[in-house]
Amino acid sequence: MIKVKKPKLSFWQIFNMNVGFLGIQYSFGLQQSAINPIFLFLGATEEMLPILNIAGPVTGLIVQPIIGAVSDKTWSPRWGRRKPFFLIGALMGSLCLFFFPLSPALWFAVGLLWILDVGNNMAMEPYRAFVGDKLPESQFSIGYQMQSLFVGAGILLANASIFLFQDWFGGGQEVEGTVPKWLYYSFFIGSFLSIATILWSVLKTPEIPPTDQELAEINKHKALPFADRIKVPFVEIIHAVKEMPKFMWKLSAVYLFQWYALFVYWQYITPLFRVSLGYDTSEAAAQASKMNWAYNVVTAVVALVLVPLTMRFGGKKVYALSLLGTAVALFTVPYIQDPLYVLLPMVLFGIGWAAMMGIPYSMVSKVVPQERRGVYMGILNMMIVIPMGIETLTFGPIFKNLLGGNSVNAMLFAAVFFVIASVLAMRLNVSKAKKEYPLDA
Repeated sequence: MIKVKKPKLSFWQIFNMNVGFLGIQYSFGLQQSAINPIFLFLGATEEMLPILNIAGPVTGLIVQPIIGAVSDKTWSPRWGRRKPFFLIGALMGSLCLFFFPLSPALWFAVGLLWILDVGNNMAMEPYRAFVGDKLPESQFSIGYQMQSLFVGAGILLANASIFLFQDWFGGGQEVEGTVPKWLYYSFFIGSFLSIATILWSVLKTPEIPPTDQELAEINKHKALPFADRIKVPFVEIIHAVKEMPKFMWKLSAVYLFQWYALFVYWQYITPLFRVSLGYDTSEAAAQASKMNWAYNVVTAVVALVLVPLTMRFGGKKVYALSLLGTAVALFTVPYIQDPLYVLLPMVLFGIGWAAMMGIPYSMVSKVVPQERRGVYMGILNMMIVIPMGIETLTFGPIFKNLLGGNSVNAMLFAAVFFVIASVLAMRLNVSKAKKEYPLDA
């Protein structure tokens, strides 16, 4: 495969191409902080929360690698390679966010979550490959850490809107089976941002046309019968998994514990505050949003600072230390009974989140070939959703039978998993991986 020499982009060009991540991550911010409270408002029990969140892992497992493989084989002179998927996904997400707080029953909200996750995954997966498409390898770190910055900013805005609207418009007695009106506004803002920010990036950033060789492959794919074209992504995924660098298998072990623990945190931070701070569901949801807001402030601040640190000390050391800091944060949160002081551990959590959202993607982009970057980014995201799927199926019984139905124990369980992830992260070596899997292979 002929390598395309890609020009270096300015800071603001990299900024503009990643603005769309703001809307996607605002939506994910609402999923982290507001979806589970809505389930509780609509009558779900704490034990049900993991299985009600199975939409994210299942849709991610199916949608992301397929979209990655399909977008690798897509090119339109007008719309580009990745952009069509951004736009369709953002439109689906926008509509779902608008209707979510209007859910009349639990089953309706759960159904909307499935559609919302399809849209978010359709938009997010090719966005990861988009950075690798546009930037030379020397700018991968700043490209992915810029995405990390927008991860922090989007989730920050989502969480700030939740606790501010609860403070301004909340209060009064909670009525089971109904979503309080103060939650509506955050979702309506998300509906607007989902499509508006994607349009900004699409209009501001042209895609690099494929080489003649790549275009020949794309046209060859288009000439196939429809049934064969449907099979191609699945065949490509199977082949890519068989030929996957050992580095990615090692990363999958880190992700197993990291993302299982994150899902536990997001599901049980609101129930935790009903225990540790004695709050009702609205107050606990607002406090959980403040926690998520706090760590995303830190993420937005430190995301780009991690670039020179990873260049000096190596990605694996910064990544491993960040995961260990996240574990320390979760070990302390359940035992702090002041609503202000409990925000302090989120400094460590925010550093960890910035590392999780940037460093692994930069590492993988350096060890996989350009022509398969989309499918490998899809497989990387499969490594996120598989642990989440395992969590949704297993943690309900663990929570009930092994942890005594206690959300404090759930948080400590997540902390232990972050410690294990940190240890496993020290096995990641990009230089060695590049020798084992040369890009011109």
